[in-house]
Amino acid sequence: MRHGETEWSKSGQYTGLTDLPLTVEGEQQAVEARKVLEGIDFDLVLTSPLRRARRTAELAGFPDAVHEPLAVEWDYGDYEGISSDLIRKDNPNYRIWTDGVPNGETLESVAARADKIIARVRESEMDNVLIVAHGHFSRVLTARWLELDAIEGQHFLLGTAKVCTLGWDKRTPVVLRWGL
Repeated sequence: MRHGETEWSKSGQYTGLTDLPLTVEGEQQAVEARKVLEGIDFDLVLTSPLRRARRTAELAGFPDAVHEPLAVEWDYGDYEGISSDLIRKDNPNYRIWTDGVPNGETLESVAARADKIIARVRESEMDNVLIVAHGHFSRVLTARWLELDAIEGQHFLLGTAKVCTLGWDKRTPVVLRWGL
């Protein structure tokens, strides 16, 4: 699950480690997401320690979610707080997935964090784990769950406070539901 709306997600600014609160709309989105998650018995609920994710977890009905530092958003370095549109004024062909971020985290590093969470979940043999995290991180996590290269996360756009379900078809990792 991605966190609810913040001022920067609303305006299209890269929001990595800056610890922004949810907007009023973001809080409402989290409350609405609770309806999607009702009735699911989670064995474990993890959340990024950043307050936008923690608050989303709380409002979605999981106030005791375990803080998981590996689930923080991509560290955007010099691009923190800047929009893609502004970056493209200097570099019209810029794409974070291929160009990265100056003085920030590499895609490979984000993937390594996602891989650690996936290994933890798979090794635990838990049936239902909820992770409340961030847009780019969740996209990388999805790609890695599917055993794809991290760059394939570019194909998995997830709106604010939207839920996706990853699971299995026999022994093959799959996306069961997306963007609920």
